[in-house]
Amino acid sequence: MAVPSFLARERIVARPGFNRWLIPPAALAVHLCIGQAYATSVYKSALVSHFDASLTAIGIIFSIAIVMLGVSAALFGTWVDRNGPRAAMFTSAVFWVAGFVVGGLGIETGQLWLLYFGYGVLGGIGLGIGYISPVSTLIKWFPDRPGLATGMAIMGFGGGALIASPLSRQLMNFYDPAYDGTAGTVPNGDAVAALFFTLAAIYLVFMMFGAFIVRVPADDWRPAGFDPSSVKQKALVTTESVSAANAIKTPQFWLVWTALFCNVTAGIGILEQAAPMIQDFFRTNGTSTVAAATAAGFVGLLSLFNMGGRFAWSTTSDYIGRKPIYMVYLGVGAVLYVLLATVGSSATWLFVLLAALIISFYGGGFATVPAYLRDLFGTYQVGAIHGRLLTAWSAAGVAGPLIINGVLDTQGTPGELVAANYRPALFIMVGLLVIGFVANLMVRPVSSRWHEPKATTPATARADDERSAVR
Repeated sequence: MAVPSFLARERIVARPGFNRWLIPPAALAVHLCIGQAYATSVYKSALVSHFDASLTAIGIIFSIAIVMLGVSAALFGTWVDRNGPRAAMFTSAVFWVAGFVVGGLGIETGQLWLLYFGYGVLGGIGLGIGYISPVSTLIKWFPDRPGLATGMAIMGFGGGALIASPLSRQLMNFYDPAYDGTAGTVPNGDAVAALFFTLAAIYLVFMMFGAFIVRVPADDWRPAGFDPSSVKQKALVTTESVSAANAIKTPQFWLVWTALFCNVTAGIGILEQAAPMIQDFFRTNGTSTVAAATAAGFVGLLSLFNMGGRFAWSTTSDYIGRKPIYMVYLGVGAVLYVLLATVGSSATWLFVLLAALIISFYGGGFATVPAYLRDLFGTYQVGAIHGRLLTAWSAAGVAGPLIINGVLDTQGTPGELVAANYRPALFIMVGLLVIGFVANLMVRPVSSRWHEPKATTPATARADDERSAVR
């Protein structure tokens, strides 16, 4: 698929002396916008009321978006690598904004299928392309610190709700004065539709800003003082290269896929239900002691830990390794889930602390996995490999909400649930994390039979991508 000349990779190759620290702001401009996906719980109750639907029916919107994220990332991974981040960010902005516009029309007209198609399908495509667009670029700009690089690339996605959650609440209050953010008040459908249209306009501006300031390094560029041979000094880190086509044939790919799937499923279970969950955990005699405004603030706090975890844990992996840090995400995460299910309702501060740590591991898993793939398969086509691995996120985007919403639909009516109603779903998450822990434990170096010939270069990589695209 050809792109206009002003979006072409050749137009954005950085000149000598370019400061690589100007690239993270471009990535953040896109990821902070598409990270709004984590703030959907703020208006979830409003959509349930507006469409007179179940939690599961509304939760499907988020699931479709995450499925399309994984599918589009897998399908367009080589296209992104070949055409560069500007074309990818521009395309992402078009689909993401179109998703809000079509979704807003669906809410305005009472057509739930339009919301599925708009936010779910169109928005999900924008999510997938936008999510992977800066990752391989930042890895190339920071070959000396791949964990730091991927943490910078992806932390904005985790922090998107930190902005979108309070902004959404304020805008819905502006469009529907009867909604004041307190417990028991729900904005009307027109307010949510107006919110969608407003966010579309805001995100278009910021995402285009990121697209037009991003640059890629020249093929022969290296950071001052960086020795490529030094990367081999750590366990599981290769200096060889594996193509995307061969990577998916290796057991290492599927073991990492399983570990990511389990970690994401567990995290999505909290994020997708965050606002009503904290209210339900502290409900007495049918009334929650946590106001809707406080619940929205909790969503923002989780976003902060999601974002912070992506940067902090991924950067930590540069020192202790990718496999050990995943042991922390999955092993300690399982213990935290047990505590959340058993004693999480004893005190608000304890619930918030446990949920925040779990979400920091969730975010860290996302930010670490591109560097994990780089360690195992090399930098050759790492963006395309990352795109294929994100199908684990698609699967988790279905499994997580279905587990939580499916269990809750059998436990009672939204607005009347209590902590005990969440326990079956939370213990299911514990089991998934244990499975992921075992999968990560089994990861070993990739066999040499999957390595590319030594003559492979970035230029031939793009040529290979073009032939693959034709096929």
